Amino acid sequence: MSNHVLLIDANKTPMNPIHPAHAQKLMDTGKAAVFRFYPFTLIVNRVVENIITYPIALKIDPGSKTTGISLVNNRNEVIWGMELEHRGSVIKDALQSRRAVRLNRRQRKTRYRKARFLNRKRPKGWLAPSLMHRVQTIETWVKRLCKFALIAEIRQELVKFDMQQLENPEISETDYQQGTLEGYSVREYLLEKYDRTCCYCGKTDVPLQIEHIQARSKGGSNRVSNLCIACEKCNQKKGDRDIKDFLKGKPDIISKILKQAKAPLKDAAAVNATRWKLLETLKMLELPVTTGTGAETKFNRIRLHLAKEHWIDAACVGVTNILKVLTSKILRVKSTGQGGRKKCQTDTIGYPQKYRPLKPIHGFCTGDIVKTVIPKGVNRGTYIARLCPYSDGNGEIYPKSGKKRIGIKLEYIKKAVHRKDGYSYA
Repeated sequence: MSNHVLLIDANKTPMNPIHPAHAQKLMDTGKAAVFRFYPFTLIVNRVVENIITYPIALKIDPGSKTTGISLVNNRNEVIWGMELEHRGSVIKDALQSRRAVRLNRRQRKTRYRKARFLNRKRPKGWLAPSLMHRVQTIETWVKRLCKFALIAEIRQELVKFDMQQLENPEISETDYQQGTLEGYSVREYLLEKYDRTCCYCGKTDVPLQIEHIQARSKGGSNRVSNLCIACEKCNQKKGDRDIKDFLKGKPDIISKILKQAKAPLKDAAAVNATRWKLLETLKMLELPVTTGTGAETKFNRIRLHLAKEHWIDAACVGVTNILKVLTSKILRVKSTGQGGRKKCQTDTIGYPQKYRPLKPIHGFCTGDIVKTVIPKGVNRGTYIARLCPYSDGNGEIYPKSGKKRIGIKLEYIKKAVHRKDGYSYA
């Protein structure tokens, strides 16, 4: 079952989200029309007086790479869900690329921007652009959903990864008191790090155990760089054997595990760095904001026998006694950005590659979702797909079915279904 459909009246006042079958009936009878495709929203053709609405809780499960968002009504029913994929790593790579280009131009003594390091001051609470992006994209979608649904409260998972305990789980006594959540951060971090997959056999959707890459009996430690996730069968079969003996003849798997084991704790650090900033940002929206712990979310999900998904984790945030999931097909959103502003595209060392025309091109931008009718040829038909326009009046569309891309003339475009807004949708 798909998400419930968001609904507004002729004055753009939010109404109760409705079942997809009800939405189809309103469109068939001409009582409503499509107002927005992503998120899918209908607008009725009249002003509705004395709207009887029920309060909706917007729940958020922030993550380093993916954030889950769910709408839960007053009957504890999950009626809408989405997963938002961030682009923090892309922003970081772009900043490093720009920095490298500037350095190369200074070394070549060509026209360059002088280095600045003594004349800038960062404001209090400053976050790196790759981190602030996570906060701003979540804020954008919360504001967007508040326009189309009557949000009564916001619940955020205020998860905290203990960086010291991740690095040194042996810490104890006066440094850390053992409690009911001992080891929780380490296990959750490893599950996220290895995508909930057995490192040795690749199985998913099975109970996974914490595995020492180098056995404790052979001098291995409890540090997170020596831990991975394995199913019970692989864990028992490996025992205290060396990983190179256990995976003999599989050098690719060995190198992958060892490389991933030494990966830095940047994902956990990103969550820790942005959690309070996100909370402050949400409180500025003048809605009641409550928080829940990561342990509480996991306890609710396991107790209610729900699958491990980001949007389901979001629905389990906070105090939850019962929960009924009414949707299975959710909106998947990937942050793509608005594109570069450079007129000249350069390679990694700063040499020009090609000219980039100013946008929009003939009224369209790269990323617009358009309805195209191709009248003839092998690709004849009607397509609703993402567009990449060219300045010569041609372009390419990227349909979901089979073919990777199709060359078209811009005159074949009938209308823009959804203008580019910095996100791609599925």
